[in-house]
Amino acid sequence: MKHWMPNAVRTVLSANLAATIALLPMSSAIASTPCFRGINLSGAEFGKPGGLVNKDYTWPSKQTISYFASKGFDTVRLAFMWERLQPKLMHPFDEGEVRRLREAVELIRSYRMRVILDPHNYARYNGEAIGSEAVPSAAFGDFWARLAKLYANQQDIVFGLMNEPNSMPVTQWLDAANAATAAIRGEGGANNLILVPGTAWSGAHSWMKPIDGEPNGIAMARFVDPGQNFAFEVHQYLDADSSGTTEDCSGANNAVDAIKNFTVWLKEHGFRGFLGEFGAPAGKVRCIDAIKNMVEVTEDNKDVWTGWTYWVAGDWWPASEPMNIQPTPEGDRPQLKALEPTLADFSAEGKSCPSLN
Repeated sequence: MKHWMPNAVRTVLSANLAATIALLPMSSAIASTPCFRGINLSGAEFGKPGGLVNKDYTWPSKQTISYFASKGFDTVRLAFMWERLQPKLMHPFDEGEVRRLREAVELIRSYRMRVILDPHNYARYNGEAIGSEAVPSAAFGDFWARLAKLYANQQDIVFGLMNEPNSMPVTQWLDAANAATAAIRGEGGANNLILVPGTAWSGAHSWMKPIDGEPNGIAMARFVDPGQNFAFEVHQYLDADSSGTTEDCSGANNAVDAIKNFTVWLKEHGFRGFLGEFGAPAGKVRCIDAIKNMVEVTEDNKDVWTGWTYWVAGDWWPASEPMNIQPTPEGDRPQLKALEPTLADFSAEGKSCPSLN
């Protein structure tokens, strides 16, 4: 789904895997633990490629990270721009941006939160689609092999392949996702959990609709992970067209139904899922209730849901952004009330989650 920006699984579980999950390395077992209760933190994906840090874009501050940790969030989906980390395809990463990424990750880790690495590029590099002549799937694989090496087999680091691929044939995206995953498992040497979106903005509501060719629900079933440690990531908003671009919550019931329907698809196929983005404007009871209801679907189906990350927060979001839950001088945002029961539950049951030591 599209959303306004400032200036800017298939975890294949074999019949005997469930019985032996405790014997697997932590990097594999983490996918079976449905305790990801997180927040999207924006800033490092803002602006245009290049740009100056803290002028054109920013990484999350200690104040912001500590606030969400104090509320009980255990995960940060950390958005950043591919072009800044790798200014030239198939070439080494920018050392300065790697340092800033590492600093952000370590700051989040210091609050015992896991990190989802999120190249927030909509399956584009400098405006060219992944899988095109300008940006071949091999280049996407090279990017992920390099990034995987930085955090290979570190169980608190999750690899989100790409934010919201769109306007491209689903088979083109599937080839790219398979290439990147093969690179992560192969050259990258990593068995970290991978989050895999579909096309069409990876909408839960459109998972079975033929928008970019075959429906995601058919094409993405052909996704291949040699490490068998992944979840399918979907996004879902509450406005009429599920885009998350308006303050309208007229699609609230449909949004909850979309998450329920996706849950059925996961169970029918033996896959796992992750709700990477969802959110609603404050001030409307219907919106807040729908947030709570969507979260409850994932919490009530922990056999297939790995968890969720709410959209959005970050130091540079304007107060006028309707879905923003960055705290104000007056205190918490209203949407937090819909998440608090689950966050409190997490605090009580934290022992069920993998250690982040």
